[in-house]
Amino acid sequence: MHDLKAVPRELPAACVQALAARFGDRFSQSTAVCEHHGRDESPYPTMPPQGVVFAESTEDVAGVAALCNAHRVPLIAYGAGSSLEGNFLAVEGGIVVDLSRMNRILSVHSEDLTVTVQAGVTRKQLNDEIRDTGLFFPIDPGADASLGGMCATRASGTNAVRYGTMRENVLNLTVVTPAGDIVHTARRARKSSAGYDLTRLYVGSEGTLGIITEATVRLYPQPEAVSAAVCHFPSVDDAVAAVIEVIQLGVPIARVELMDANGVKAVNNYSKLALRESPLLLFEFHGTAAGVKEQAALVQEIASSHGGEDFEWAERPEDRTRLWSARHTAYFAGLQMRPGCRASTTDVCVPISRLADCIAQTNEDLVKASFPSLIVGHVGDGNFHVQMLLDPESETEFEEAEALNHRIVERALAMDGTCTGEHGVGLHKMQFMHAEHGDEGVAVMRALKHALDPNNILNPGKIVSWLA
Repeated sequence: MHDLKAVPRELPAACVQALAARFGDRFSQSTAVCEHHGRDESPYPTMPPQGVVFAESTEDVAGVAALCNAHRVPLIAYGAGSSLEGNFLAVEGGIVVDLSRMNRILSVHSEDLTVTVQAGVTRKQLNDEIRDTGLFFPIDPGADASLGGMCATRASGTNAVRYGTMRENVLNLTVVTPAGDIVHTARRARKSSAGYDLTRLYVGSEGTLGIITEATVRLYPQPEAVSAAVCHFPSVDDAVAAVIEVIQLGVPIARVELMDANGVKAVNNYSKLALRESPLLLFEFHGTAAGVKEQAALVQEIASSHGGEDFEWAERPEDRTRLWSARHTAYFAGLQMRPGCRASTTDVCVPISRLADCIAQTNEDLVKASFPSLIVGHVGDGNFHVQMLLDPESETEFEEAEALNHRIVERALAMDGTCTGEHGVGLHKMQFMHAEHGDEGVAVMRALKHALDPNNILNPGKIVSWLA
């Protein structure tokens, strides 16, 4: 991985001239712009595209796609650049279409609990702009990701245990095909039996089948009452056991997040908190005042039975914001534990009944590692993340981290889990697709790619290889 190099395809001069003529100063080939769009939060080296188009409409994207398809030039969609698995790196060069200027909220249908947005709208922007409606969009992957990127990677996050993932919350997409055609995958109705489920086909496709330019997503009423609590545990095993019992009893918690002792230490230093540096769970409860009180009391009782103590309640909005901001910045807090490091971050998801075993065995691996690491997780749905903090100049550490990643993924698959709960496949998880889906499943995915993108221009080299 450390030495992986991009192998760009030829960029025909006629394609460059056509893009420059159509988009003017919204088309750039400057080194700085291209390098910015060839770098994510993965440990891969920068892989810049050969040009960047800043799109402002679906028609712009369709125009770029048609030109790139005609010249067989790779085309990669770019949102907020927050991916962790090399999801948008230009391994074959080509053109990036930056969707960040497509940041308009197109329509809010509060009576139907839906909103339609352009792909560049971020989750924080959306919630800020609809706050006065009494509604909110709950999918919260931590980073202020774009809605288009969240659809493309089938994102989830801290609220998934209560509200589901992007898969459950996207009703309709506008998608540009490789040929430059514009497809609307559904209507705004909350369900349909009309034909193939094109919406779900594109959700999670990481820009390899089409480029998402607009999305209609579900909204939810803002809860009447919200309460959060931190609870510390003697060990990660005890914390996970408490979560499993909470879930199995059907307590409707909104969020439950795990941080191991290293994770707590990192956020203390980064966010200037004074949390006890032991494994903790961070809970949040949504509902009526009476319902939240009942949920919180039951969860506290369960946690106490597993060694949980030092419950710290955060009922004021500013206190909850302080805690959740610390959780959301855990990735950057981890980087500060080893200044100058590069993170290799992996995530897996297993059935909730196997979560304790999976994390315990992963911990046994991590304590033997030659580099620092931390674990955080959306443990309410069996999903956890391991952040390994590596010396960017050490090939040995990268190889060790890759070996650890293999063991973590193989362990999850053996427990009937998945190689990625929310990061997506990108480059980093391609090697596990056959083990998870079987040769036949990968063959179906490859057939879809060949059928919908016959010239292999859309984000090539991701999810499944072009050749068997």
